[in-house]
Amino acid sequence: MFDVNGRWALVTGASRGIGYLAALYLAENGCNIVAHARKKENCEKLVEEAKKLGVEAYAVEAELSDMDEVREMCKEIDANGTPIDIVLNNAGLQIAYHNDYFDTPAYDYDISFKVNTTAPMMICYHFLPLMIERGYGRIVNTTSGIDLEPEQAGYSAAKAALSKVTRDLGRDLDGTDVVISLTDPGWCKTDLGGPNAPNEPESALPGVVIGVFVDDKKSGRLFAAQDYTGMSLKDAVKKAEKVKGVYKK
Repeated sequence: MFDVNGRWALVTGASRGIGYLAALYLAENGCNIVAHARKKENCEKLVEEAKKLGVEAYAVEAELSDMDEVREMCKEIDANGTPIDIVLNNAGLQIAYHNDYFDTPAYDYDISFKVNTTAPMMICYHFLPLMIERGYGRIVNTTSGIDLEPEQAGYSAAKAALSKVTRDLGRDLDGTDVVISLTDPGWCKTDLGGPNAPNEPESALPGVVIGVFVDDKKSGRLFAAQDYTGMSLKDAVKKAEKVKGVYKK
């Protein structure tokens, strides 16, 4: 199992919901946290809770629809001398649901792809070369299982694109100790998922972080978080490592 003790993780969308819970889960396992939100003050509670667990933590901010802000956030982390070993691209934007989907505006696609595809990939492109240079690292990109719902086309298309480029990146990382994975939290009662979702946010753990802890050097896999609900980390990792790789060598 990959040891996160003393390592640094960047968690986007860490001020609430699944991102908040995932960041604390990593902190409980000894991982230092860089917590992202639109505004730093939104992560004050998380940073305080993480430090109580005995790790280092601080907040950064960026509007993920603004690539200049995303770049500045990454530069700030570099300037702080923080070696990012783990990235959880958790933050996402679920745009309006359109019953009359023929009226879906182009804006839905524009904003969805910026936040759900382009921003996480810019973060990957920034930190991956440094992970490769050090010889280890973990990236987990959050996707969605939404399918056959044209009412949510902008969101589902953007998440499908993120899945595609994540798998493409994983081709060259497979077999190394720099592992990139996907996670699908399932439909949870968060600000994004809404109150009608069948699952509590806590049910997404440890599944949403399992891609951090696998240690079999396989990249590109999708871990459905709800398949690991209630499991110990040790048992969840064993189950996750049985998921077949996606590349033929």
